[in-house]
Amino acid sequence: MNMRYLAFLAIILIAGVAFAQPKLKKTQISKELSVMLPQDFTPMPDDGIARKYPASTKPLAVYTSPNGQIDFSVTQKKSQFKEADLDMLREFYKANLLETFTQVDFIRQEVTQVKGKNYLVFEFVSKMADERGASNLAPVQKYSVVQYTIKGDQLYIFTMHVPFMLKNEWQDTAREIMGSINIK
Repeated sequence: MNMRYLAFLAIILIAGVAFAQPKLKKTQISKELSVMLPQDFTPMPDDGIARKYPASTKPLAVYTSPNGQIDFSVTQKKSQFKEADLDMLREFYKANLLETFTQVDFIRQEVTQVKGKNYLVFEFVSKMADERGASNLAPVQKYSVVQYTIKGDQLYIFTMHVPFMLKNEWQDTAREIMGSINIK
């Protein structure tokens, strides 16, 4: 085998890996808010949001993959806290996540900078058992990244949920998406 052939093979293999990553495009969520999302993600209609996110604060926007398995959502609500308080709020939001899911294994929990703004980031794998007792379904496992930031008197919560079996495939993309959030 000659070296040119091997180099060509290596390029094909590397390109193949690169193509597996979804192509991201800039998505304008509101006047001051944008994020890079996979090209094939579409906004979830209001009735879908109401079904999937029955919280008291309706998300500002939810984008979902064509098969509906992967979601990216943004929630905005009033806050008395400031961006400087994010580190202090870490335990509060962590407790909230631990309450929401049956089991949470944290990959990252830190305050980090994204485009010059501080974000409180939780990256984790969760299990949600069906606790109604009537079912013997296996617990639902998800890989998630949740980011909080505060601008003015508004708290922004960004979440990305991916089925656990797709974690390895999506982890880099999820981190790229969360690193692309831009608040003017």
